[in-house]
Amino acid sequence: MESFVFDHVRGVGSDSAYVALYSPVANASAIRKRIMDASKMEGEEGERERDAINFAFIDATLITSRLHLQTAIHQAILAESQNSLRTKTVHSEILFALNPTNNITEAIRRYGVSDSSRALLVVHIGPGHRSSLSETENKMKKAVEGVLKPLGELEELTDWQRIKKYHRLNTADDEDHASVNDFVISAVAMKTVMQ
Repeated sequence: MESFVFDHVRGVGSDSAYVALYSPVANASAIRKRIMDASKMEGEEGERERDAINFAFIDATLITSRLHLQTAIHQAILAESQNSLRTKTVHSEILFALNPTNNITEAIRRYGVSDSSRALLVVHIGPGHRSSLSETENKMKKAVEGVLKPLGELEELTDWQRIKKYHRLNTADDEDHASVNDFVISAVAMKTVMQ
């Protein structure tokens, strides 16, 4: 697991992102069902269950690079710090930032965990404390049945054809991954400006 600190929002509460890459993942459909069930639960039981899965579960095959992921996380943290979330949580805001359109449901369907997900990035936004790191890591291990991989292996999992399809990059050269990466990073960074 790695952590990223966003100094420009330090002291606001959510200034760090904890990220883990799991591939392969054996329980994607169970995670998806758990998220859906937790959203409907009430009372203390619902609060405990939502806390246990308080992550962004991202289909890792749709992330082109570490910078692509960091840009989406940055945009979500910035939106939260400015009280301008367009989704219910900072974690769903990451999925929204990754999607090229403004359709929240589509963003969750495309970039979130699905029954067929085999590789997941699990992200938790929170305060940057040492205790938070170990607690978050334990929660991730309890939620995901998969092999923890170094984040450096992310680009080996990328499904460039699906990314080009979602971003309507039909003319891009199949081997020109650097240009596609640059485009999707720019799209995430500019999304709030273009609205």
